[in-house]
Amino acid sequence: MKFVHSGKVKDVYELDDKNLLFHFTDRVSAYDVPMITDIKGKGEILCKFAEFWFNCLDSRNHMVRLDGKDKMVVRKLKMIPVECVVRGYLYGSLYERYTSSRNIADLGPNLKIGSKLREPIFDPTTKSKIHDLPISEDQILAKKILTNDELRYVKDASIGLYRQMSEISNNAGFIMADVKFEFGKDPTTSEIILADSLGPDEFRMWTIDSYKVGEEQVSYDKQYLRDWLTKVGFRDIVKHASEDGKKPIPPELPSDVINELLKRYSFVYEKISKI
Repeated sequence: MKFVHSGKVKDVYELDDKNLLFHFTDRVSAYDVPMITDIKGKGEILCKFAEFWFNCLDSRNHMVRLDGKDKMVVRKLKMIPVECVVRGYLYGSLYERYTSSRNIADLGPNLKIGSKLREPIFDPTTKSKIHDLPISEDQILAKKILTNDELRYVKDASIGLYRQMSEISNNAGFIMADVKFEFGKDPTTSEIILADSLGPDEFRMWTIDSYKVGEEQVSYDKQYLRDWLTKVGFRDIVKHASEDGKKPIPPELPSDVINELLKRYSFVYEKISKI
Protein backbone atom coordinates (compact mmCIF):
# COMPACT_ATOMS: atom_id res chain seq x y z
CA MET A 1 0.00 0.00 0.00
CA LYS A 2 1.46 3.30 -1.14
CA PHE A 3 0.75 6.63 0.58
CA VAL A 4 -0.59 9.20 -1.92
CA HIS A 5 -1.43 12.33 0.05
CA SER A 6 -3.13 13.81 3.10
CA GLY A 7 -6.12 16.04 2.62
CA LYS A 8 -7.78 18.24 5.22
CA VAL A 9 -9.55 15.27 6.82
CA LYS A 10 -8.63 12.17 4.79
CA ASP A 11 -5.43 10.25 4.14
CA VAL A 12 -5.30 8.55 0.74
CA TYR A 13 -3.35 5.39 -0.17
CA GLU A 14 -2.95 3.52 -3.43
CA LEU A 15 -3.93 -0.13 -3.17
CA ASP A 16 -3.42 -1.14 -6.79
CA ASP A 17 -3.88 0.16 -10.34
CA LYS A 18 -7.64 0.51 -9.93
CA ASN A 19 -8.31 1.27 -6.25
CA LEU A 20 -7.50 3.73 -3.52
CA LEU A 21 -8.00 3.53 0.25
CA PHE A 22 -9.58 6.50 2.01
CA HIS A 23 -8.75 6.78 5.71
CA PHE A 24 -11.29 9.09 7.34
CA THR A 25 -9.21 10.61 10.12
CA ASP A 26 -10.40 12.48 13.21
CA ARG A 27 -8.97 15.72 11.84
CA VAL A 28 -11.24 18.70 11.28
CA SER A 29 -10.80 21.94 9.38
CA ALA A 30 -12.76 25.19 9.19
CA TYR A 31 -12.35 28.26 7.01
CA ASP A 32 -9.81 26.17 5.06
CA VAL A 33 -7.56 25.95 8.13
CA PRO A 34 -6.80 22.53 9.68
CA MET A 35 -7.45 22.54 13.42
CA ILE A 36 -4.72 21.33 15.78
CA THR A 37 -7.23 19.37 17.86
CA ASP A 38 -8.67 16.06 16.67
CA ILE A 39 -12.30 15.06 17.17
CA LYS A 40 -11.96 11.47 18.36
CA GLY A 41 -14.58 9.30 16.64
CA LYS A 42 -15.37 11.79 13.87
CA GLY A 43 -13.65 9.74 11.16
CA GLU A 44 -15.77 6.69 11.88
CA ILE A 45 -19.00 8.71 11.63
CA LEU A 46 -17.95 10.32 8.34
CA CYS A 47 -17.02 6.95 6.87
CA LYS A 48 -20.34 5.36 7.84
CA PHE A 49 -22.30 8.38 6.62
CA ALA A 50 -20.53 8.28 3.25
CA GLU A 51 -21.38 4.58 2.96
CA PHE A 52 -25.03 5.30 3.79
CA TRP A 53 -25.43 8.00 1.13
CA PHE A 54 -23.53 6.09 -1.55
CA ASN A 55 -25.78 3.07 -0.96
CA CYS A 56 -29.10 4.89 -1.00
CA LEU A 57 -28.66 7.59 -3.65
CA ASP A 58 -29.68 6.97 -7.24
CA SER A 59 -26.24 7.61 -8.72
CA ARG A 60 -23.24 5.54 -9.68
CA ASN A 61 -20.37 6.25 -7.27
CA HIS A 62 -16.77 5.24 -6.63
CA MET A 63 -17.26 3.24 -3.41
CA VAL A 64 -16.09 -0.37 -3.53
CA ARG A 65 -16.40 -1.42 0.12
CA LEU A 66 -15.58 -0.45 3.69
CA ASP A 67 -12.32 -1.65 5.20
CA GLY A 68 -12.74 -1.35 8.95
CA LYS A 69 -14.71 1.30 10.79
CA ASP A 70 -13.03 4.39 9.31
CA LYS A 71 -11.63 3.27 5.94
CA MET A 72 -13.21 2.94 2.51
CA VAL A 73 -11.89 1.37 -0.66
CA VAL A 74 -12.79 3.46 -3.71
CA ARG A 75 -12.15 3.28 -7.43
CA LYS A 76 -9.49 5.52 -8.92
CA LEU A 77 -10.96 8.38 -10.93
CA LYS A 78 -9.71 11.43 -12.74
CA MET A 79 -11.21 14.00 -10.40
CA ILE A 80 -12.95 17.07 -11.78
CA PRO A 81 -11.40 20.17 -10.11
CA VAL A 82 -14.75 21.76 -9.24
CA GLU A 83 -16.79 21.48 -6.05
CA CYS A 84 -20.42 21.18 -7.09
CA VAL A 85 -22.30 23.07 -4.39
CA VAL A 86 -26.10 23.06 -4.36
CA ARG A 87 -27.93 25.50 -2.13
CA GLY A 88 -31.58 25.32 -1.16
CA TYR A 89 -31.48 28.04 1.51
CA LEU A 90 -29.91 31.48 1.83
CA TYR A 91 -27.11 30.93 4.31
CA GLY A 92 -23.34 31.02 4.78
CA SER A 93 -21.28 32.53 1.98
CA LEU A 94 -24.34 32.72 -0.27
CA TYR A 95 -26.02 35.08 2.21
CA GLU A 96 -22.84 37.16 2.46
CA ARG A 97 -22.70 37.53 -1.32
CA TYR A 98 -26.43 38.26 -1.46
CA THR A 99 -26.23 41.10 1.06
CA SER A 100 -23.19 42.61 -0.67
CA SER A 101 -24.64 42.04 -4.17
CA ARG A 102 -21.46 40.36 -5.38
CA ASN A 103 -21.53 37.48 -7.86
CA ILE A 104 -25.00 36.43 -6.90
CA ALA A 105 -27.86 34.90 -8.83
CA ASP A 106 -31.22 36.65 -9.01
CA LEU A 107 -32.72 35.18 -5.86
CA GLY A 108 -35.34 37.85 -5.31
CA PRO A 109 -35.41 41.04 -3.19
CA ASN A 110 -35.29 41.48 0.58
CA LEU A 111 -34.68 37.86 1.55
CA LYS A 112 -33.75 37.15 5.15
CA ILE A 113 -30.99 34.84 6.28
CA GLY A 114 -32.17 31.25 6.26
CA SER A 115 -34.86 31.86 3.64
CA LYS A 116 -35.78 28.90 1.46
CA LEU A 117 -34.94 29.57 -2.18
CA ARG A 118 -37.58 29.22 -4.87
CA GLU A 119 -35.54 26.39 -6.39
CA PRO A 120 -32.18 24.83 -5.44
CA ILE A 121 -29.32 26.61 -7.21
CA PHE A 122 -26.02 25.26 -8.55
CA ASP A 123 -23.27 27.37 -6.98
CA PRO A 124 -19.89 25.76 -7.85
CA THR A 125 -16.51 26.67 -6.40
CA THR A 126 -12.92 26.01 -7.29
CA LYS A 127 -11.20 23.10 -5.58
CA SER A 128 -8.12 24.41 -3.81
CA LYS A 129 -5.80 23.34 -1.01
CA ILE A 130 -5.71 26.99 0.08
CA HIS A 131 -9.14 28.57 -0.35
CA ASP A 132 -12.13 27.59 -2.48
CA LEU A 133 -13.66 30.45 -4.46
CA PRO A 134 -16.93 30.78 -6.39
CA ILE A 135 -16.60 29.99 -10.09
CA SER A 136 -19.28 30.67 -12.70
CA GLU A 137 -20.48 28.21 -15.29
CA ASP A 138 -19.05 30.49 -17.99
CA GLN A 139 -15.65 30.38 -16.27
CA ILE A 140 -15.78 26.57 -16.05
CA LEU A 141 -16.36 26.44 -19.79
CA ALA A 142 -13.80 29.15 -20.61
CA LYS A 143 -11.10 27.33 -18.62
CA LYS A 144 -12.10 24.12 -20.43
CA ILE A 145 -12.57 22.29 -17.13
CA LEU A 146 -15.72 20.72 -18.55
CA THR A 147 -17.51 20.68 -21.88
CA ASN A 148 -21.05 22.03 -22.24
CA ASP A 149 -22.50 18.54 -22.02
CA GLU A 150 -20.35 17.58 -19.03
CA LEU A 151 -21.25 20.77 -17.17
CA ARG A 152 -24.94 20.23 -17.85
CA TYR A 153 -24.63 16.67 -16.56
CA VAL A 154 -22.88 17.52 -13.26
CA LYS A 155 -25.25 20.44 -12.68
CA ASP A 156 -28.38 18.34 -13.24
CA ALA A 157 -26.91 15.42 -11.28
CA SER A 158 -25.98 17.67 -8.35
CA ILE A 159 -29.41 19.26 -8.10
CA GLY A 160 -31.07 15.86 -8.45
CA LEU A 161 -28.91 14.36 -5.70
CA TYR A 162 -29.63 17.34 -3.45
CA ARG A 163 -33.35 16.78 -3.90
CA GLN A 164 -32.96 13.09 -3.01
CA MET A 165 -30.90 13.87 0.08
CA SER A 166 -33.32 16.61 1.12
CA GLU A 167 -36.29 14.25 0.98
CA ILE A 168 -34.50 11.63 3.07
CA SER A 169 -33.40 14.30 5.54
CA ASN A 170 -36.91 15.76 5.79
CA ASN A 171 -38.32 12.33 6.59
CA ALA A 172 -35.89 12.16 9.51
CA GLY A 173 -36.86 15.60 10.80
CA PHE A 174 -34.06 17.63 9.21
CA ILE A 175 -33.56 20.35 6.62
CA MET A 176 -30.54 20.03 4.32
CA ALA A 177 -29.67 23.65 3.59
CA ASP A 178 -26.86 22.96 1.12
CA VAL A 179 -24.42 20.26 0.10
CA LYS A 180 -21.14 19.87 -1.80
CA PHE A 181 -20.59 17.10 -4.35
CA GLU A 182 -17.46 16.04 -6.16
CA PHE A 183 -17.31 14.02 -9.35
CA GLY A 184 -14.63 12.15 -11.24
CA LYS A 185 -14.23 10.49 -14.62
CA ASP A 186 -13.79 6.76 -15.03
CA PRO A 187 -10.30 6.46 -16.58
CA THR A 188 -11.50 3.73 -18.93
CA THR A 189 -14.90 4.96 -20.08
CA SER A 190 -14.74 8.70 -19.17
CA GLU A 191 -18.14 8.28 -17.49
CA ILE A 192 -18.70 10.92 -14.79
CA ILE A 193 -19.54 9.39 -11.41
CA LEU A 194 -20.07 10.61 -7.86
CA ALA A 195 -16.95 10.60 -5.71
CA ASP A 196 -15.20 11.80 -2.54
CA SER A 197 -17.45 11.78 0.54
CA LEU A 198 -20.87 12.87 1.83
CA GLY A 199 -21.35 13.81 5.47
CA PRO A 200 -21.56 16.70 7.95
CA ASP A 201 -18.31 18.13 6.53
CA GLU A 202 -20.03 18.44 3.15
CA PHE A 203 -23.51 19.72 4.06
CA ARG A 204 -25.44 22.02 6.38
CA MET A 205 -28.19 20.30 8.34
CA TRP A 206 -30.83 21.87 10.58
CA THR A 207 -33.74 20.36 12.49
CA ILE A 208 -37.19 21.17 11.16
CA ASP A 209 -38.37 21.98 14.69
CA SER A 210 -35.66 24.59 15.33
CA TYR A 211 -35.70 26.25 11.89
CA LYS A 212 -36.57 29.96 11.90
CA VAL A 213 -36.26 32.34 8.96
CA GLY A 214 -34.24 35.46 9.76
CA GLU A 215 -32.10 33.83 12.43
CA GLU A 216 -28.87 31.89 12.67
CA GLN A 217 -29.79 28.22 12.63
CA VAL A 218 -28.90 25.41 15.03
CA SER A 219 -26.59 23.30 12.87
CA TYR A 220 -25.87 19.58 13.04
CA ASP A 221 -22.74 19.82 10.92
CA LYS A 222 -19.40 21.65 10.80
CA GLN A 223 -21.17 25.02 11.02
CA TYR A 224 -21.20 24.57 14.80
CA LEU A 225 -17.39 24.72 14.77
CA ARG A 226 -17.36 27.68 12.37
CA ASP A 227 -19.74 29.57 14.66
CA TRP A 228 -17.51 28.95 17.69
CA LEU A 229 -14.40 30.06 15.79
CA THR A 230 -16.21 33.23 14.71
CA LYS A 231 -17.25 33.88 18.29
CA VAL A 232 -13.65 33.72 19.55
CA GLY A 233 -12.43 36.00 16.73
CA PHE A 234 -10.59 33.41 14.65
CA ARG A 235 -12.53 34.09 11.46
CA ASP A 236 -11.32 37.71 11.45
CA ILE A 237 -7.77 36.45 11.98
CA VAL A 238 -8.17 34.14 8.96
CA LYS A 239 -9.38 37.03 6.79
CA HIS A 240 -6.46 39.26 7.73
CA ALA A 241 -3.93 36.47 7.26
CA SER A 242 -5.34 35.56 3.83
CA GLU A 243 -4.72 39.11 2.66
CA ASP A 244 -1.01 38.42 3.20
CA GLY A 245 -1.24 34.97 1.67
CA LYS A 246 -0.75 33.27 5.01
CA LYS A 247 -2.62 30.79 7.20
CA PRO A 248 -2.89 31.46 10.93
CA ILE A 249 -2.34 28.99 13.73
CA PRO A 250 -5.78 27.90 14.96
CA PRO A 251 -6.80 27.87 18.61
CA GLU A 252 -6.95 24.62 20.52
CA LEU A 253 -10.53 23.41 20.71
CA PRO A 254 -11.94 23.11 24.25
CA SER A 255 -13.39 19.78 25.35
CA ASP A 256 -16.98 21.07 25.42
CA VAL A 257 -16.75 22.14 21.77
CA ILE A 258 -15.21 18.79 20.78
CA ASN A 259 -17.88 16.83 22.63
CA GLU A 260 -20.76 18.90 21.27
CA LEU A 261 -19.54 18.67 17.67
CA LEU A 262 -19.19 14.89 17.90
CA LYS A 263 -22.59 14.66 19.58
CA ARG A 264 -24.24 16.55 16.73
CA TYR A 265 -22.50 14.49 14.04
CA SER A 266 -23.60 11.30 15.80
CA PHE A 267 -27.16 12.53 16.28
CA VAL A 268 -27.77 13.41 12.64
CA TYR A 269 -26.19 10.17 11.43
CA GLU A 270 -28.26 7.99 13.76
CA LYS A 271 -31.52 9.74 12.83
CA ILE A 272 -31.03 9.76 9.07
CA SER A 273 -29.46 6.31 8.68
CA LYS A 274 -32.47 4.69 10.32
CA ILE A 275 -34.90 6.01 7.70
